[in-house]
Amino acid sequence: MGRRGSDFWSDALAFPEGRERMLTQATMGAADAAPQMSLAKRRRQLMAASIGNVLEYYDFVVYAFLAGMIATKFFPNESEVAALLASFAAFGVGFLARPLGGAIIGRIGDVKGRKAALLITIFGMALGTVGIGLLPTFETIGVLAPILLVGMRLIQGLAAGGEWGGATAFIVESAPEGRRGLFGGIGQASIAASNLLGSIVVALVTAAFTTEQMNDWAWRVPFLLGGVLLPIGFYMRRNIEETPAYEAAQKKPKEASADHGSAVGMMAKAFGFTIIWTVSYYIMLSYMPTFLTKHAGITQTQALWGNAIALTVLVIATPFFGHLSDRIGRKPLLLACCAAFIILPYPLFSVILANASLATIVSIQILFNLFIAAFSGAGPSALSELFPTHSRTTLMSTGYSLSTAIFGGFAPFISTWLISVTNSPISPTYYLIIAGIVSGAVIWNFRETAHEKLR
Repeated sequence: MGRRGSDFWSDALAFPEGRERMLTQATMGAADAAPQMSLAKRRRQLMAASIGNVLEYYDFVVYAFLAGMIATKFFPNESEVAALLASFAAFGVGFLARPLGGAIIGRIGDVKGRKAALLITIFGMALGTVGIGLLPTFETIGVLAPILLVGMRLIQGLAAGGEWGGATAFIVESAPEGRRGLFGGIGQASIAASNLLGSIVVALVTAAFTTEQMNDWAWRVPFLLGGVLLPIGFYMRRNIEETPAYEAAQKKPKEASADHGSAVGMMAKAFGFTIIWTVSYYIMLSYMPTFLTKHAGITQTQALWGNAIALTVLVIATPFFGHLSDRIGRKPLLLACCAAFIILPYPLFSVILANASLATIVSIQILFNLFIAAFSGAGPSALSELFPTHSRTTLMSTGYSLSTAIFGGFAPFISTWLISVTNSPISPTYYLIIAGIVSGAVIWNFRETAHEKLR
């Protein structure tokens, strides 16, 4: 087994540079071939982008896991449901800033370079994360507390809006030919790793401190710990190089810009593509611990540790699915995920709500996470391949972030609202089913791009 794992990573990452150069020239032409980059540099590029991804999304996860506690500290209300809705609304507000951040920082990435954009995003997210950990509560400064909380969420949203598109473009463009799926999958696994890290940190903190301590001050600890990653991420990103694809695009004569309709059309595809990805991600990963605690009869600590186990599977599986997409194509994996979230949510959530054991609940979470891993492995490269290099970060970031803002950021809010309106905890599955149908229809019409060159 160890040998097979070694063979996989040797084959996947140690792609012979001579063969890569021949493949690049054969598919692009010697005159258009991108500048070559050593394997060691490609690995550094991948690591620099990935460590930043961990910081960028760590706080979003921590906030979702501590939403109930944040509700009592910043949104005091006689109705527990109303306070929780207000807390999740503040969570969603951070996503509203994502499209703006995607457009602005994405444009910087296309004009000034991917490196400049990635340095901006890591500082923005660190500011928002540590800022939330230092904020005074409603009890101390009154209505100014939730206003400042929303302000921190907006800063995070602007940074995160530019981060995903910038980091994804950077990683995919740095990949050897024939390995874009694998590299994109590793980058996406780093985002899942931030979910895992947030889940573990919150679980450890809630286990280490009493309920009174958590409500008093210990809820701040996970946010403040996020600041530790800033100097590491900044150092790594400061020393990266621009991607070969970006450098090649800069050296080419400027082509006629795509017309407005074409740009809008590409963003619309990215928008529809992302719906099931973001809805499944934020319901199954961010909202699930809250859902299980309230409706499945398990403790918060059990829910967080169960989530951590399922997330571990997601982190490990995503690069393998990315590598698989390099071999069999992106569409089979993407469509399989859409189909799974059309067919499975209702019956499996019914099992969870029927007093299922913790082992059964975790097994169901693992199954869902495997399908999310299939989408996350193929998704970054498939979406990057849709856009031309000279406008990739602007268009991809905007389309992706807009979809995430509308459908993902408010997924916990919508799920809580659906349960409140219908008086049925099964109702979030309707949201998942509709998302699977819409994205499945969009992806069905995609052209397979796994074996084509980047434009």
